[in-house]
Amino acid sequence: MFGGGTRYVETLDTILEFVEAHQPTTDELVGWHRGSFQNVSSRDSIIRRVSYLQQVGFLHQTNDHWELGDAGREYIEQGDVATLLRIMCDRNVGLRSLLYALVAGPMTMAEVSEQQLDTHPELGWSRGETDMAKQRVNWLRSMGLVEKRGDEYALTDDGLQFVESAVEEWADSDWTPSVSDAGSQAGTYETTAHARSVDPEFRATVLSRHGRTCPVSGVDHPGLLDVAHVLSWSDYPEYRADLSNVLALSKTHHAAFDRELFTIDQDYRLRVNPEFETESDVLQRTIIDREGERISIQEESLNPQYVTQHNSSLAWL
Repeated sequence: MFGGGTRYVETLDTILEFVEAHQPTTDELVGWHRGSFQNVSSRDSIIRRVSYLQQVGFLHQTNDHWELGDAGREYIEQGDVATLLRIMCDRNVGLRSLLYALVAGPMTMAEVSEQQLDTHPELGWSRGETDMAKQRVNWLRSMGLVEKRGDEYALTDDGLQFVESAVEEWADSDWTPSVSDAGSQAGTYETTAHARSVDPEFRATVLSRHGRTCPVSGVDHPGLLDVAHVLSWSDYPEYRADLSNVLALSKTHHAAFDRELFTIDQDYRLRVNPEFETESDVLQRTIIDREGERISIQEESLNPQYVTQHNSSLAWL
């Protein structure tokens, strides 16, 4: 978008107001851009930006005249950033996962680009390219959810507030990860203990962060993995979207963890409930026989305070 990295919303507002008032032809829209924004002259550059607004649904073209699209009319009618954010997140895969990833800490632009590609390989960017990542960051900056701190980008208070509720509110999103089994419903996971829906972009962020592999069982099929919370979803809603409070576990091992049959300590070593007995070769081999072993997750993946708090509630530990 033209106008500067933190003025995307202002630029969008100006474009939509002009289109609503004049229903311009393509030539008229290009000419208006050249007269409204500094250092803008390339027709191709203008058309690329107009085409993006058309793709998102802000603009619609009929017989070479431009008018507001469905998203444009909705945004103009509501006139608030919350509506704009919902539209952008609904129509741009990866915006929410970027916000979730920033909960873990600030990121450089190169790290943002890698996070987006690792979590959403279907985006298809070239490794090392940051132009697309920059546009996404600037949209979030313009909406007040992200701020620049030196060479890094971090969540603002508004950004943190958004992710705390989004993990549940966006559970019905119909985005389907490209790395998934065709038979599973994106964003929904089930265990023998309960079923719960989460934002599929949060799930994708967690699975990508943990290499799409359960560190206890070695299961590496995305459709067989769950998002497991150290401090429970029901008792600690404030930590639901905290990446340092979640693991990627197989469905069986998630259920075993929730039933307090095993845990991990601050050194990421398996601790097994001494009363846990099983006839299952899989559970014997992956849990009981691994008592005291360190599981393969990255250092500082989990907040040690969360681990300590969880383990302090276990009567057998």
